[in-house]
Amino acid sequence: MLVKTLLPAFVAVGSAMAQTPTATCSAVGGQATINSQADAGQYAGCKKISGSIIVGPNAPGTIDLSGPSEITGDLKVLNNGAIERFSSSDLTTVGGAFEMKNVTKLISINLPKLNAVKTLTWQSLTRLETIDLAVTKAEEVSVSDTFLKSLKGLDVTSVKKLDINNNRLLTTFTSSLANLGDLLNIQANGIGLDVSLPNLVWIANMTIANVTKFSVPSLAIVNGSARFDSNYFSSFSAPNLTETQSGDISFVGNGNLANVTFPKLTRIGGGLLIANNTELAEVNGFPKLKSIGGAVKLRGSFTKAELPALEDVKGAFDVSSTEDIAESCKTFGEVAPQSDGGNGSIQGTYKCTSNNSRANEDTSADGSIDGGDDEENSAAGVAFNTALFGLVAIAGLAAAL
Repeated sequence: MLVKTLLPAFVAVGSAMAQTPTATCSAVGGQATINSQADAGQYAGCKKISGSIIVGPNAPGTIDLSGPSEITGDLKVLNNGAIERFSSSDLTTVGGAFEMKNVTKLISINLPKLNAVKTLTWQSLTRLETIDLAVTKAEEVSVSDTFLKSLKGLDVTSVKKLDINNNRLLTTFTSSLANLGDLLNIQANGIGLDVSLPNLVWIANMTIANVTKFSVPSLAIVNGSARFDSNYFSSFSAPNLTETQSGDISFVGNGNLANVTFPKLTRIGGGLLIANNTELAEVNGFPKLKSIGGAVKLRGSFTKAELPALEDVKGAFDVSSTEDIAESCKTFGEVAPQSDGGNGSIQGTYKCTSNNSRANEDTSADGSIDGGDDEENSAAGVAFNTALFGLVAIAGLAAAL
C-alpha cells in the first residue's frame, strides 16, 4: 500500500493525482509488494518511493517499474520462477540493496539510468543473458551463477567488495575500478575469461582463479593478500606493485604459468608461496624483494630460483624442485640461519632440496614430502591446495608471535 504526497508540501493526495510526476510515494510499513504489472503501474506517478519494493514470487512475465527515479530502501526480486524481464526507464538510485536471487526465468534487466545502489547482489539468475545498466556507485557488488557474457554497465570506481563467480559464459570483464576496500574475488567463470583492471591502484585482498588473462598494470599496493590459484594464464606481471602490507602472495596450481614478474616489489608483509606451477621453469621475477614477514615456500619443477635482494625472512624457508637446483640452493644457503651456515637473514627453519620427485605434491602438514616416484604434472585448473597456503600462514603467525 502506498501513500502519495506532493513535494515539497507533503500534502496527501487522492487517486486523481496518481500520475503526478513530482509525487513522493511512501510504502506503508516501509515496504510494498509488486505481484503484477498492474501493481507496478501504481508507481508511474511517483518521482520517489520512500521505502522498499519487493517483487513477489509469483509476479509473471514483464515487470516495468518506470516512473520513480529513486527508491530509498531496497529493491528485491526473490525466489521467482515466472518473471522474464525487469525494466525501468527512469530509475537512477536504489538507496539500499538491489537483490535478485533465485529468479530462474529472468532473461533481461533493462535499467539504463541506474547509476547508484548501496549493494548489488545477483545470485542464481540462471537464464539472465542481457543487462542494460549504468552503475558507477556501489559499496558491494556480487554477481554469481548467471548466463551473462559481459558485465558492461557495472563499472564502479571504488567498492568494498567485488565478487564475480560461477558465470559460466562470462568471457570478458573490464572495469574502471581504482581501489577496493575488502575483497576482489573472481573465480569459476567462463573458460577464456579476460580480466582487465587498468586503473586499479590499491586493493585490500584478492583471490583470482580460473582466469585466462588478468591485467593490473597500475596496481601499487595490496594491503592484505593476493592469491592466484588454478588459472589458465601463461604469464603474470604486476609492474608497479611495491608491497603487500600485511598479507601473502601465492601462486598455486596454475598449470600454464611460465612467467611471474614483480619488478618493483620490495616487501611482502605475509608469506610468499609459489607451488605446483609445473610450467614455471625459473622463479626469477622478484629482483628487488628484500623483506618477507612470513614464510617462503617455493615448490615446483623449476631449474632455477632466486631472490637476489633478500635481506629478511621472518618465517620458514622451504625450496624444493623436481629438477636440479643445487646452484640455487648454494646461493640461498648464504642467507640461511646462522645455525645452517648462513648470515641469518632467514630466521625460521631452512630447507632447500633438488631432484625431489614429489615437490609438486607437498600435501603434508609440515611440508616435508621427499622421494617417491615421479608423478604426472599438474594441469591448468587444479584445485587450490589449502595445505600449502596454510603452512605459509602458520609460519607467518609464528614469526609474529
